[in-house]
Amino acid sequence: MKFVDSASIRIEAGKGGAGCLSFRREKFIPDGGPDGGDGGDGGSVYFRGQEGLNTLSEFRYKRLFKAKNGQPGMGRDRRGKSSDDIYIEVPLGTNIYNLETDELIGEIVSHEQCLLAAKGGFHGLGNARFKSSINRAPRQTSQGTPGEAREIGLEMSVMADVGLLGMPNAGKSSLIRQLSAARPKVADYPFTTLHPNLGVVSAGSDNFVMADIPGLIEKASEGAGLGFEFLRHLTRAKVLLHVVDIFPSDGSDPVQNYQAIESELLKFDQELFNKSRIIAINKIDLLSNDEEKKVINEFTSKIDYNGTVFSISALNGKGCKSLVFGLVELIKSNENEQ
Repeated sequence: MKFVDSASIRIEAGKGGAGCLSFRREKFIPDGGPDGGDGGDGGSVYFRGQEGLNTLSEFRYKRLFKAKNGQPGMGRDRRGKSSDDIYIEVPLGTNIYNLETDELIGEIVSHEQCLLAAKGGFHGLGNARFKSSINRAPRQTSQGTPGEAREIGLEMSVMADVGLLGMPNAGKSSLIRQLSAARPKVADYPFTTLHPNLGVVSAGSDNFVMADIPGLIEKASEGAGLGFEFLRHLTRAKVLLHVVDIFPSDGSDPVQNYQAIESELLKFDQELFNKSRIIAINKIDLLSNDEEKKVINEFTSKIDYNGTVFSISALNGKGCKSLVFGLVELIKSNENEQ
């Protein structure tokens, strides 16, 4: 399932160091000439491909990347030290844009590929550079040039690991808000989600990409509602998470709702129907512990499902941690089978 992950950052290359104004002053050498050294070059900013990365989530927390300035020149013809370049690691498949001009700077497609995005400033010249036959004691130097600064847009296509499905208003958007940093629109009416929402979920040292798919309705397999487009998205997910609203606001039967969606998956594509999945029964915050067991047992006894069932509350997070680690195990077992 491909979605677009994006981020915007600012990059600033370093300024070139200024040239030095200096004259040689040594005992017994009365006619010492100019000996001011050049400055150092400012650091440039590069983007570098890293195949171990799969999202742009890190750029939501750090948005400014600055290279250091070059050092100024010194006397005795000593040049200032040039600053190190900085490398910003991004996933493969990342497109890099100049947001101020909407220009595509380039695309990172291979591991360790480097792309120059902001060049560091050129070093200033010391006064020794300006010595000539007619100007033996120049007092002229030059400043280093500024480094380039840009507002950068990053954009990449992401393959989702987990596809969320369920009836409209089943709590999928609330769940992705609870599990990740994604902030999809949440409201108490159907079809809040008109476009897929993407979230990166962490589980210890593991993480996975979860996609919130718009709620499905009956005849979605025939193109009704938001049908074909999002059913096709689901075929690309590694595993599925079926969110069941145990207390639908419209008073409908949770079992019938579950079966209706499973039926749409089967009608659309047998392979999609056979995809590994987990069921999450939502809104258990409305039940006591005893009621929870009873309601879940009643639900599972009426459906044809042999996998794991998790009871959760997308509102307060109850049961969500166990669900996350259950999804990690399912993703890994699915990858091992392929």
